[in-house]
Amino acid sequence: MLKALRIAIPCMVVLVAGVAGMKVLASMKRPPAKAHASEQAIRVEAIRVAAEDVPVVITGYGTVRALNTVAIAPEVSGRVTEIHPRLEVGEVIPSGETLLVIDPRTYEAMVADAQAMVNQLESTVKRLSVQSKLDRERLATLERTRDLARAEFERLKNLFENDQVGTQAAVESTEQAYNGAIDQVDRMIQALELYPVQIAEAKSGLAAAEARLEQSRLSLERTRIVAPFNARVKSHQVELGQLVAPGAPVVTLADDSVLEISVPLDSREAQRWLGFDGQRAAEDSAWFSGLEPVTCAIQWTDDDGHVWNGTLHRVEQFDEQTRTVTVAVRIAAENALSGDADRLPLVEGMFCQVGIPGKTMPSVFRLPRSAVSFKNTVYAARDGRLCTVAVDLVRDQGDEAFVAGGLSEGDLVVTTRLVDPLENALLDVEVWGAKEESEG
Repeated sequence: MLKALRIAIPCMVVLVAGVAGMKVLASMKRPPAKAHASEQAIRVEAIRVAAEDVPVVITGYGTVRALNTVAIAPEVSGRVTEIHPRLEVGEVIPSGETLLVIDPRTYEAMVADAQAMVNQLESTVKRLSVQSKLDRERLATLERTRDLARAEFERLKNLFENDQVGTQAAVESTEQAYNGAIDQVDRMIQALELYPVQIAEAKSGLAAAEARLEQSRLSLERTRIVAPFNARVKSHQVELGQLVAPGAPVVTLADDSVLEISVPLDSREAQRWLGFDGQRAAEDSAWFSGLEPVTCAIQWTDDDGHVWNGTLHRVEQFDEQTRTVTVAVRIAAENALSGDADRLPLVEGMFCQVGIPGKTMPSVFRLPRSAVSFKNTVYAARDGRLCTVAVDLVRDQGDEAFVAGGLSEGDLVVTTRLVDPLENALLDVEVWGAKEESEG
């Protein structure tokens, strides 16, 4: 037991010394200074909004094409004897120049044959007319001869029957002469009655011959195919010496004097923002009324530096599958040139962005698109505090959003992107580069 006391006594001494030391150290400890809590402001950028009337610009895309493209096909058959020296794809051939010539010799012979037939029938009509006139004069002579023969017959007949002068043979001879004169007069009258019919038949034949002559001349003219306008050659399938047939296209030409772009637009966009003039081509036509011919901005998607002007022309079609309204925008040739030697002109085949002016949005607020959430809300700075405001998104246009409702003139709308901020949070607002410290 003595041994145990020897061990316990030092332990207790150490323990007591430790407790005493802790108390001394605790008495020396000073209490910490009290911290004053302060609210941290969120630094944001904002814009001051003002209501304005903003014209809508509807954006669409389409490919430029020539308004008129013509496939040229021969109207007569034959072998090609001449071809324009510049009949190559991409060449522009002036209006009226000959594209190709089909061997004309067969058609020249047809013209000569038809002309000979016309001349022959003209002579026939002339001859019948002259003969009719002469026979009419001859009829008067024959009628006089008939009258004389009748008088001689009656005289001899009276002498023989009343006075017993002359002979029966003489009477019969004069009667025969009288009958012959009557027959000649009747024949001539019949001939005169037939002349108008014969002349009419000859004139009908002459008209048919003249029609054949005209057809032959047209066929001869059609052996030479000319450019109907200042034509750009899109394609050709003809060579010198080739035998061509009517109706088979040999050259395709484009008229680049007027270009057109077909632009599909969302039907809801078209309904809400396109400007229709309310005039219909026909009152009983269930189709779109005319479009206001506004000036459209056209930009080739491969060249952001140049804009051409076109004119909104008409509604082309409504696509029931895509629910799009396709409108046509026309560009005159003089407006398709760039005026800069280093830039390309607007030509067929270019894929372009088209800006079409539409109606005006009245009293809307212009905001960056990023400032409006997918829930159609914005963050506003009111009295230095964050406030979530519901708005009516009227339209997206490029990187801008136009809203109405919820905001008032002069409100500050936060443009800094915030992630789940606390409602009514304190803000440190910077407006257009000028720092506005939050109130309170």
